[in-house]
Amino acid sequence: AMEYRGVYIANNQQIFHFGPMLGTNNIGEFLAIVHGLALLKQKNLTMPIYTDSKTAMSWIKAKQCRTKLPRNAKTEELFKVIERAEKWLKENKYTTEIIKWETKEWGEIPADFGRK
Repeated sequence: AMEYRGVYIANNQQIFHFGPMLGTNNIGEFLAIVHGLALLKQKNLTMPIYTDSKTAMSWIKAKQCRTKLPRNAKTEELFKVIERAEKWLKENKYTTEIIKWETKEWGEIPADFGRK
């Protein structure tokens, strides 16, 4: 099961949540970043987005989710969400800084669900 959420780290308030559905952690990280970028742009807010996923950061930079998850009847709904996220990245400009969360120094990222 894959799910993601955005958490405002100043007060640990959950801002958005999606899932669970069949998918991978990297897809969840990718979608969470795009969701955060779109929300910040929509609300005209300037703040960084933190992620503990180097993979998701590279996918954002490429504007493409490079998952190896098979596309089939069980994952089709998720792939439609991925396509929507990729389309948003290709059609929108943003200045939001995406910062690697340093787990060893700062502990688990607040958006994780504590399942590691």
